[in-house]
Amino acid sequence: MKSKRKIAAAKKRALLKPIPVAILAISAISFSVLPASAKAEQDDRNSGWESALIQFFGQSQPSRTEQSRTEQNRTEQNRTEQNRTEPSNLEIGITSQQALEILNQIPVKGRAPKTGYSRAAFGPQWSDVDRNGCDTRNDILKRDLTNLVFREKTRECVIESGILLDPFSNTEINFVRGQRTSMLVQIDHVVSLSNAWQTGIFQSSVKERIAFANDPINLLAVKGSLNSQKGDGDAATWLPPHKPFRCKYVTLQINVKAKYGLWVTRAEQEAMIRILSSQECR
Repeated sequence: MKSKRKIAAAKKRALLKPIPVAILAISAISFSVLPASAKAEQDDRNSGWESALIQFFGQSQPSRTEQSRTEQNRTEQNRTEQNRTEPSNLEIGITSQQALEILNQIPVKGRAPKTGYSRAAFGPQWSDVDRNGCDTRNDILKRDLTNLVFREKTRECVIESGILLDPFSNTEINFVRGQRTSMLVQIDHVVSLSNAWQTGIFQSSVKERIAFANDPINLLAVKGSLNSQKGDGDAATWLPPHKPFRCKYVTLQINVKAKYGLWVTRAEQEAMIRILSSQECR
């Protein structure tokens, strides 16, 4: 009888013996891994949910890299549009309102006689006043033209060809250096030499007149025929056909006249005020 009780107790202890930890760990891992078929179903559900989100919210948001590229492209496009509406690369640095304030300080007088005027009174044509190895004409062509091709062995000075977005007409001109073609693009004195002579520069020294004739702020590469049409006209007698450029053009004239102590005529002043007070210049 006692032997039977001992056998029963031994069986009970065997049943209560702990399961090895390794077996429990394997069991836990086996429960955490989905069967292949179940995983495929879950992936399908996730794909369907992502598709639903895209349909509801639109396309997925671009990455930061894509966003930066998009912003860069927009910036380049804006620059291109700005260049198209503002052909000249010459920066003024003052607003139309500031130009009006400067104009109010410029004396108003009649034109002086043209006595003694000549191109020679302003020194040699297109001097190298800044001593950079290039004459002023090539300096301005280099500033205002694009797609430049330089003559060999001139240290990128003499320009053989390029493209001008003419500020006076807002049209493109293919410039090619040559006896018959060079004059298609001319360098305009914003305040003409003759106008400057009759509004005070005749009183200045030869050195200052040379500086005036070669000052980049008073020079623009433009369509040759329009430069010829302008002649020595001031704001009262001639303005660029491209109206959006008139604000900048008149502002340049005011800036030049103030810099060199020149005066304006009454008609010239009234024309400048009318242009700078227009809606286009605000």
